[in-house]
Amino acid sequence: MTTSSYAPLQPSLSLLQAARLKGQAVPALNFYNAETLRGHIDAALAEQSPLILQTTESTIRYLGLPLIVGMARAAASELPTPVALHLDHGASLELAARAIKAGYSSVMIDGSALPFEENCALARRVVELAHPLGVSVEAELGHVGEAQNDDPQACYTQPEAAALFVERTGVDALAVAIGTAHGFYRGAVQLDFVRLAAIRQAIPNTPLVLHGGSGVPAELVKRAIECGIAKLNIGTEIKDTFTGKVRDALLQSDDIDLRRTFAPAVAAVCALSRSKMRICARTAS
Repeated sequence: MTTSSYAPLQPSLSLLQAARLKGQAVPALNFYNAETLRGHIDAALAEQSPLILQTTESTIRYLGLPLIVGMARAAASELPTPVALHLDHGASLELAARAIKAGYSSVMIDGSALPFEENCALARRVVELAHPLGVSVEAELGHVGEAQNDDPQACYTQPEAAALFVERTGVDALAVAIGTAHGFYRGAVQLDFVRLAAIRQAIPNTPLVLHGGSGVPAELVKRAIECGIAKLNIGTEIKDTFTGKVRDALLQSDDIDLRRTFAPAVAAVCALSRSKMRICARTAS
């Protein structure tokens, strides 16, 4: 199969809009290598689910943009459902531009740690670069920090600020801070659904994104979707699941065939991804 025959990657906005019409969300799953990607593909095939594939800057450094884009296009060719390739937590205009040029169909520019005006200006510049090329743009307002270090309530998203931010930037999706965090949670997850509903009311036409989805109980995710979340980000659980299964396989066998070593890990990632797809579709687990 030549590159020209690969199925096209879709802008994430089209996936999110379709999900919102159904009262659902789209799973946005990070991949780190061929094996985690294989698990996501197998899950999407089994569940007939749309899929947003994500990579962070560290994965870009590890795999390189050409390989990532080629892998995502090959994945899209295997699936009958739409697939987007998304830059997760892009920290600079330069990185967003590189991802867009390489073939990403969606980018996140994360200026959430910046003052409001600087965050607006950065997001607007990415929108001006991306939209003429049909690439979707996500930004973050408020700040989703690290579970082990940050107090999530310190940086919650303000509904009035969200409306002003979307108006000034023209972003396609907005990641909001309502109580989630990146990494493993130390205690019970508590989400501010009153705030989430207010944000949705303030920006009813903008899909909302929940970062820090790893470890959030299914019932809370489904309620968040009811309140406007259209994209669920999962990263930490994928790394933990894959690494744990590889570790187990290495401890239990002296087999040097990596295909057999990785097989249980691929299957475990597939099972995890399927569970997130069912949650996003709000179907029974």
